[in-house]
Amino acid sequence: MNKDLSSKTTLQHLFSIPVIVAALGYFVDIYDLLLFGIVRVPSLQDLGLSKEQIGVIGKDILNWQMGGLLLGGILWGVLGDKKGRLSVLFGSILTYSIANIGCGFVQDTTTYAILRFIAGVGLAGELGAGITLVSEVLPKELRAVGSSLVAGIGLFGAVVAYFTVELFGSWRYAYFVGGGLGFVLLLLRISVFESGMFENIKHKTGVEKGNFFALFTNAERLSRYLKCIAIGMPTWFVIGILATFANEFGEKLGIPEEIKPGKAIMFCYIGLAVGDLSSGFISQWLHSRKKAVTILLVLTLICSLVFLYAGIQTASGLYTVCILSGFSVGYWAMFVTIGAEQFGTNLRATAATTIPNMVRGTVIGMTSLYTSLKPSLDVFNAASVVGFICFILAFYSILTIPETHGKDLDFLEE
Repeated sequence: MNKDLSSKTTLQHLFSIPVIVAALGYFVDIYDLLLFGIVRVPSLQDLGLSKEQIGVIGKDILNWQMGGLLLGGILWGVLGDKKGRLSVLFGSILTYSIANIGCGFVQDTTTYAILRFIAGVGLAGELGAGITLVSEVLPKELRAVGSSLVAGIGLFGAVVAYFTVELFGSWRYAYFVGGGLGFVLLLLRISVFESGMFENIKHKTGVEKGNFFALFTNAERLSRYLKCIAIGMPTWFVIGILATFANEFGEKLGIPEEIKPGKAIMFCYIGLAVGDLSSGFISQWLHSRKKAVTILLVLTLICSLVFLYAGIQTASGLYTVCILSGFSVGYWAMFVTIGAEQFGTNLRATAATTIPNMVRGTVIGMTSLYTSLKPSLDVFNAASVVGFICFILAFYSILTIPETHGKDLDFLEE
């Protein structure tokens, strides 16, 4: 770390208003993003669905939410580069807060799916805009640590979501709490200032800002973009397959206790939060984003193999592996930071906002492939096929993408 940054100055940077508000924003974002996974079974039971219907319709509603994330990632990303990072931070949270309050009133699965789609659109803007803003306002020596603080604090939203459901004993109240937290956050955001890098190009003529299709018109730029997406895929393999369908794996393993997907997701996110807090310091220590992510990817692979093939016999054993798996995919903040650092200021919000949501969107393909393979393979081998694809793409991408540690971000994409 730069010796010119005193410890006091460092703390002032890391606990500045943009970092704190971005962290709280991601906290609420994760609360709402994971809430359906946590209340999927009880909410659909309450709506009168059978066990078989819960599996099929629950997957469809999750896919609608993920589809909303895909569309929202593009919309908010373009808006973030055209109108500013703050416009996204305000607009996105207003959208998903209203949608989540609506989810507390649903009486049928069609309305439920529509509202989760709208919530997905809103949720798509939070992380990318927050990481973009933090990356641009912090000194380059502190970007990794700042991003880790945002994600590490934010990811505890999943834990709060789980205990909110347990405390109130009602999935409807959990949605009301999520919407209420969002409106409180809107008040805090009034004091946040815009990125200086964006302000410098805001009124500059001849600079094309927020052109999503520009990511696809240059082969080298497209390669960077696709590699960023691939690096993040194992994170959602762990969350979207292993944790979300933990009840299916537990049943096939013959675990006598009931395995709750919501509880598995919560434990996964406890590990993820600790991993995200650690990954920034690991990257700083190694002076490399690539080395830090590669180490955690190897740990993710090991944990996934243990989850599927170690013959876990107890609920506590399965939940322990969920914590370890969560820690290993704790490179999520680093992966989003890499996405922000790969692209110039005029495309940074577009890239950083769409990349994590493209990864979340791949859950549609993952769950569809997993469910289609289950009849011919067992649940373990079906999951392994999905995981194999994710890990091959991720390892290739992290090993071949340009290193961005210490990179000056004040540049434009031509």
